[in-house]
Amino acid sequence: MADDVTQGETYAGAGVSIDAGEEAVDRIKSHVRSTFRPEVIGDIGGFGGLFALDLARYKKPVLVSSTDGVGTKALVAQATGRFTTIGVDLVAMCVDDLVCQGAEPLFFLDYIAVGRLDPDHIDQLVEGVADGCRQAGCALVGGEMAEHPGAMKAGEFDLVGFAVGIADRDALITGATIAPGDVLIGLPSQNLRSNGFSLARRVLLERAQLPLDGPAYEGAHHSLADELLAPSVIFSPAIAALQKAVDVRGVAHITGGGIPGNLNRVLPHGTAAEVTWGTWDVPPIFNEIQRLGSVADDEMARVFNMGVGMIVV
Repeated sequence: MADDVTQGETYAGAGVSIDAGEEAVDRIKSHVRSTFRPEVIGDIGGFGGLFALDLARYKKPVLVSSTDGVGTKALVAQATGRFTTIGVDLVAMCVDDLVCQGAEPLFFLDYIAVGRLDPDHIDQLVEGVADGCRQAGCALVGGEMAEHPGAMKAGEFDLVGFAVGIADRDALITGATIAPGDVLIGLPSQNLRSNGFSLARRVLLERAQLPLDGPAYEGAHHSLADELLAPSVIFSPAIAALQKAVDVRGVAHITGGGIPGNLNRVLPHGTAAEVTWGTWDVPPIFNEIQRLGSVADDEMARVFNMGVGMIVV
């Protein structure tokens, strides 16, 4: 019999580190707990997140759900090694969809897929998600970290978020009561949020070959990386407060599709909106993308928010 024994295969040898996963969970616990609302039951580590909803507060409760990601903004975070702000973006993309229906965000879950699990990167990502949840007033009740060797390279990752909110049926914002003469109010966005990054990266990083550590545009006092990774404003608290003060008839979250593609989603059949371009300040980064990429006006309007993150009717 041979003296040497063939070493057996291990999960770590296949590219999945259970130890790194356990370390990551330990590091994110404080971030997660910082988001808990009184309705959260239990602690981190259960097979499902528990949320004790007080239905007595609602006459006709309706649950509202949303899921979204951050798109190829993740590649900018990957290139810079800066992961915190896109966690805020992830929450913004989900909860700001909920509030378009008049819903209060209740709780949030995240899914993080990586090629190789780095506890420090996970810590930054979840720190950002927790920050976004605190801003939105929702609890981070669960999530999943998945290591995908072979399917993703080391350093590659993707994020998906899931949000659940609640509204009284009679208070839902549906757009059904929008009528001629109603006023459109645009809420400003000073950056790209999480949309249009495939075109932005193609123009700025590939075509113009601008360095991420260089100025964002002529006269800027911050870097291109700072500009592209600036977190999205979370509008849900402002929309909720506005709904209590005035008759909000429709809300459009200006994401992929821009103003033309999203405002139409809340308008009743047979109505149209008049938007006068030039009545608000367009942030310089959009002008820079258009100039360097020779992008047509209508293409810019269909891809980017152009400085308007939400439109309230």
